[in-house]
Amino acid sequence: MGSTGIGASVPRKEDKRHLHGQSTFVGDLVFPRMLDVAFVRSPVAHAILKAPDIEDADRSRVFAGSDLDAVRPILAEATIPGYLKTPYPVMARDKVNFVGQILAACVGKNRSDAEDVAERVMFDFDELDPLTSAEAALRAGAPAVHPDLPDNIFHRLQQGDDFEPIRQSAPVKVTRTFKLARQAMVPIEGRGVVALWDERVSQLIVYSSTQSPHLIRTGLSEFLDLDQNRIRVIAPDVGGGFGYKAILHPEELILGFLAMKLRRPVRWLEDRREHLTAAANSREHIYTMTAYADEQGHLLGLDADIVVDAGAYSIWPHTCAFDAIQAAGILPGPYQIKNYRVTGRTVATNKPPIQAYRAVARPGACFATELIVDAVARAVNREPHEVRRENLIPVELMPYRSVTGKLYDSGDYPKCLETALGAIDLAALRKEQQERLADGRSLLGVGFATYTEHTGISTSVLAWMNTRLMPGHEQAAVRITPDGGADIRTGVQSHGQGMETSFAQVASEVLGIHTDQIQVTHGDTALTPYSTGTYASRGMVMVGGAIADACDRLIVRLRAAAAHLMQKAPDDLVFRDGAFHADAASMTIAEIARIYYFKPAELPVGIDSAGLEVVGGYRPQQDSGAFAYSSHVCVLEIDRDFATVKLRDYVAVDDCGIQVNPMIVDGQIWGGIVQGIGTALFEEVRYDEMGQPQASTLADYLVPGCGDVPTIRLLNFQTASPFTRFGVKGVGEGGAIAPPAAIVNAVNDALRSFGAEVAEVPVTPARILEALDAVGLEAGFVARGAA
Repeated sequence: MGSTGIGASVPRKEDKRHLHGQSTFVGDLVFPRMLDVAFVRSPVAHAILKAPDIEDADRSRVFAGSDLDAVRPILAEATIPGYLKTPYPVMARDKVNFVGQILAACVGKNRSDAEDVAERVMFDFDELDPLTSAEAALRAGAPAVHPDLPDNIFHRLQQGDDFEPIRQSAPVKVTRTFKLARQAMVPIEGRGVVALWDERVSQLIVYSSTQSPHLIRTGLSEFLDLDQNRIRVIAPDVGGGFGYKAILHPEELILGFLAMKLRRPVRWLEDRREHLTAAANSREHIYTMTAYADEQGHLLGLDADIVVDAGAYSIWPHTCAFDAIQAAGILPGPYQIKNYRVTGRTVATNKPPIQAYRAVARPGACFATELIVDAVARAVNREPHEVRRENLIPVELMPYRSVTGKLYDSGDYPKCLETALGAIDLAALRKEQQERLADGRSLLGVGFATYTEHTGISTSVLAWMNTRLMPGHEQAAVRITPDGGADIRTGVQSHGQGMETSFAQVASEVLGIHTDQIQVTHGDTALTPYSTGTYASRGMVMVGGAIADACDRLIVRLRAAAAHLMQKAPDDLVFRDGAFHADAASMTIAEIARIYYFKPAELPVGIDSAGLEVVGGYRPQQDSGAFAYSSHVCVLEIDRDFATVKLRDYVAVDDCGIQVNPMIVDGQIWGGIVQGIGTALFEEVRYDEMGQPQASTLADYLVPGCGDVPTIRLLNFQTASPFTRFGVKGVGEGGAIAPPAAIVNAVNDALRSFGAEVAEVPVTPARILEALDAVGLEAGFVARGAA
């Protein structure tokens, strides 16, 4: 039997049930007397709302805002300096602020019956002018989305250095504005909620497709005014999250209210149209960046202005301010920047809220920084990788320059970049690039991106950010079973990361028990220790540390029992491979467990009563998080006639510390890169001038298909973090961070000879043609340019 501990590519325990259709998602749950819920949603973006017109026959089946007085508005509170809180009603009552905002909930014997009722509910509106962009919301005299935000700004920040000396002395100054499109999350499983009132235990039971069961329980308690011990939240199998399922949504509160009022189980399953038109989105950022450098491209300063389009409401619990705060800290990335200044504004518009995840602000910050570095390289006429290499933070205990101060971890940024560069033949590609320019073939571009990612985000950093309900520690319960196996219980929730496997590997590493004998239970607030959930690449760092701590405590108890049974001093025993050894004698965990459970009289009083179940906890001693990093290189072609982009080669070099399961790590990175390709080339939630969403199906909202993904080559090295258990760093979001920057830099590299630049994602053919038009070129530019 081979090792199943840390470093082994153990097959995922979850895959059998998923691949054989034996999983249990929210949509698979059926309860007696269950009703389905359909929502009436606003068809307009900004309006005064009149009372609903409900047919008498439907009145008992329709619940509008006035029927939910017992449900408090969602209020995301925080002590973040400059943050202004605004209530988010679970149903609009007097005013609607985005298309898709909930106006009423309708119940039926099935979904189609509920939808029939919803179609008969009518509302009148006095429409108001909508604000469909942050730029429009910031203009003088713009209407206010909320009376408490007269200038439509939820949050402002301003931090950094004095730039006047650099302005006067820096020989190179480069200014650019970069934009990231609003995106939908598009998990394979939409959100879903089943709620019921259990009279036997006097509890509200909520099954939710969530990443954060304990956090949802806290939110239900707060806004339904119900003690937490009267609420149980269970997350069954969850088909993808992307942070979209890490926050409290109005639907969860409405379903909880209906379950208590009707005393019947109620179910809502989000359809794809609802998701694309009415659900919380991710980052819509505008970065105005000025880089100051010398003639060689050495960065002397970075001056940044960030505008975040937060939509109509602030999300709970993290607030909409989190995006700009994160972006401000991340922007300097892996570079030695002597002076850094940042301002940020989080702006209200008449669109759905942003939920501050899908890798939080990291892809946006990487995008802006890496594009300005490339712009500096063009300004000083140097290769982009040369400018990067000379500005990267040196090896070993790299200081991470941010507005939070200097945070430290181990690694080698220059080696990471050189490894990526060595995976391609840049000289040959430059030769081919010139040949293609001359003979009229499609254009060739090479793009680079390097980033650092703050993973396992910590208590001290979160405290500095003044965020709420996000402790940087974790707990886990581990129990030795009577046959010598192990049960693990953790409050986080897996939604595709392979946690049932990798958490079992951590226990296997410490206890020497094969992963087949280890069961992982997660996602049930009645069974697991409190946790804020799965987000921000924190699972393995925090929960892995907690599981290891619990296993360490169990070994102490097992050692005491083994010493008594083997008639040895505890310090004379050596523990390895799941057994205690002394001279030629040994005793396995399974043998000790059988005595513990079935023959406790063989143990002295005190040892037997301690039991074989413990709760361990983990908070790193160096409480600043773990810093993973990566360099990506993209090679692509741009069609001369249609300006379409084809990815030809993609290389990613990652260092996420010690890998618990290399196979799972590769899968996480591959999936993240594909997500990043979507950000770069396809995904965009668009609105017209009236605030109407322009993509309601996957025919309109494009995501990458098989033909859009090139062969992705993954390389890695493992620099153990000195601050975490086993030296691990987070990796869950890493793959998605660099692709938008690497791909757009490759596009701009291909357009460099024409003097054109793209500064917005997704890089659609239309945007490439717009960039060419800006420098006086039209369709068919390659042929005429070559001629």
